[in-house]
Amino acid sequence: MTRGKRVGVWILAIVILTMAAPVIVVATFDWNRLKPTINQRASDALNRQVSIEGDLSVDWQWPSGDGGWRHWFPWPEVHAEDIHIGSPDAITDADLVRLKTLNITLSPLPLLEKTLSLPAIGLSGGAANLTRLEDGRNNWTFDLGGNDQKEQAKEDGSKENGWTVDVGQIDFDPIDVHYQDAILAADIDATFQLLGQPIAFNELTDDDSAVSQTKDRQIGDYRFGWKAEGTYREQPFSGSGKLGGPEALKQRNIPYPVQAKLDAGNTQVAVNGTITDPLSPKTVDMDLSFSGQNLGDLYGIIGVTLPDTPPYSTRGHLTANLNTQDALSFRYRDFDGQIGGSDIHGDLTYRMAEPRPSLKGEVVSRQLRFADLAPLIGADSNAEKADRGETSRQPDDKLLPVEEFDTAKWKTMDADVKFTAKRVEHGDSLPLEDIYTHVTLEDGEILLDPLRFGMAGGNLNTTLRLDGSQSPMQSRVDMHIRHLMLSRLFPDVELMKNSRGELNGDATLSGTGNSVASILGSSNGDLQMLINDGLISQNLMELAGLNVGNYLVGKLFGDEQVKINCAAANLNVTDGLAKTRFFLIDTENALVKIDGNVNFDNEALDLTIEPESKGARVFTLRSPLYVKGTFKNPAPGVDTGSLLARGAIGAFLGTVATPAAALLALISPSADEKTPCNDFLSQVKTDG
Repeated sequence: MTRGKRVGVWILAIVILTMAAPVIVVATFDWNRLKPTINQRASDALNRQVSIEGDLSVDWQWPSGDGGWRHWFPWPEVHAEDIHIGSPDAITDADLVRLKTLNITLSPLPLLEKTLSLPAIGLSGGAANLTRLEDGRNNWTFDLGGNDQKEQAKEDGSKENGWTVDVGQIDFDPIDVHYQDAILAADIDATFQLLGQPIAFNELTDDDSAVSQTKDRQIGDYRFGWKAEGTYREQPFSGSGKLGGPEALKQRNIPYPVQAKLDAGNTQVAVNGTITDPLSPKTVDMDLSFSGQNLGDLYGIIGVTLPDTPPYSTRGHLTANLNTQDALSFRYRDFDGQIGGSDIHGDLTYRMAEPRPSLKGEVVSRQLRFADLAPLIGADSNAEKADRGETSRQPDDKLLPVEEFDTAKWKTMDADVKFTAKRVEHGDSLPLEDIYTHVTLEDGEILLDPLRFGMAGGNLNTTLRLDGSQSPMQSRVDMHIRHLMLSRLFPDVELMKNSRGELNGDATLSGTGNSVASILGSSNGDLQMLINDGLISQNLMELAGLNVGNYLVGKLFGDEQVKINCAAANLNVTDGLAKTRFFLIDTENALVKIDGNVNFDNEALDLTIEPESKGARVFTLRSPLYVKGTFKNPAPGVDTGSLLARGAIGAFLGTVATPAAALLALISPSADEKTPCNDFLSQVKTDG
């Protein structure tokens, strides 16, 4: 071999060795020697302890399916074992993340284009511990560089550095997650795992309208499944569901599928829909269903103040635009459902504003069962209270509801909601036709204005104010009963069908307390009532279910049908004690005076009934009647120790001109028609 050839061979050998040396070094390098440096750098970057405690190695593989010159550049595959990412010591000593093994494949060439391309990630033995304290601090928020650098980033416009991350296939065995949250009183264990086969979004949507709405949208498949159990808001919690794949997380403006079924205490929640840009959510669009024993329980689950109700179920569509500078709002639209035996439909918007969130919208019931309103004032039975989770019980000897309103909830949210019941299902003794009310709640004060009941061809208009911002609660009610037709109040009474008589009345009461019983027991105000051109009999009392009235009418008139010319009452209420100023019933053959008081505080009755014959009929009754006892157990009888005084009612009429005159305002005859009450009250006024 010539000298020139030998030199050429040596140069070629040196070039080959120079090129091969780095490959040999990389291939044979003990990467564990870099663990201390990697651990320290990662810990400094994340401001928490990060460590690879097991083996660290790098293998090389040739990319498959990548033709051309790129095929000549191998991909490094990093393999690490026993990885720990710690938590801030002030929050918990448990690791945020633990991994038994981690395999990451890196495509190097995209680095030239500022893209971190990870074609494959494999995890095994994964576990996470998420913790949030009462003050809001948590272990999953990273302090990357401190506040000074964050502020500088804001001043620089928070521009991105141009790098993007491209994640390909993710493979993992089940990952266990423990979530502990002091604010939500949550302690939940969850497991996430890959589904065996992807599931198309529409396969889990059982609503045809929802399917049609998503046909033209690009929605990814479900790739992950999860299940969880534990406690939430101090009640048992469990749930399961499905999520889209990792590739959908990085696709902007592409809906990400979410499906879940949750049980929290006695409440069930189901969602099925999408979130756009889940890593930085912009919109929410999903079907949402609730069901449970009591709508009021939703306060502990979603923070929305709703009234206590019988068992319920509702399904509607939840939408939200999260990409806004205004206060976030969630709209629950076109919902349908049941509360007890009543249907509900409507549209509600929940707005997360300051100083309090607010609820606004309209709810309609096509047919309302009146008994389903009982829980609103605690008037349902003790068994029904237990079913909806209420711990208080109504005493056996009390008629007025003693269950207290939870005014603390009223101060957490404002509301502006209209409610309409187009038809009311009721008992024979309560001829309600429809209901409408406009409810506003502001800073703990509820106003129902109007609260209107259509009833017996007339209406009962009420304004009700409950000021829960004060302790105890201050309340006021103004009620006006107008044109209740007696023929429709008692449609089954043949002789009443042609009656043109009406019931009219006014009531103004104010009280203090947190229950219906305590409010009425401390109330002050006035009650007035007027009935003209009516009819009374034992049969009528039996039909109305008034056992005491049945007894009294039987004693006064026997079994006869007796025409009422006018019945008028004017009562004053002071500290819960209602006293009669004027209470007379003018019938065709007698005047009946009722005197005494009704005590709303202890529910005691103390009334005396004194009839005086007009001469058309001679009473065999020689002694006054009385009604004593309580609301729950009234005790009517005859006062055998007293005798009826002849002319006593006439003497009484001479002392009640003022309260009798006040009742004239309740007379509203049509077309200047005079009623028996006109003549009767005018005579009392003149005699006085």
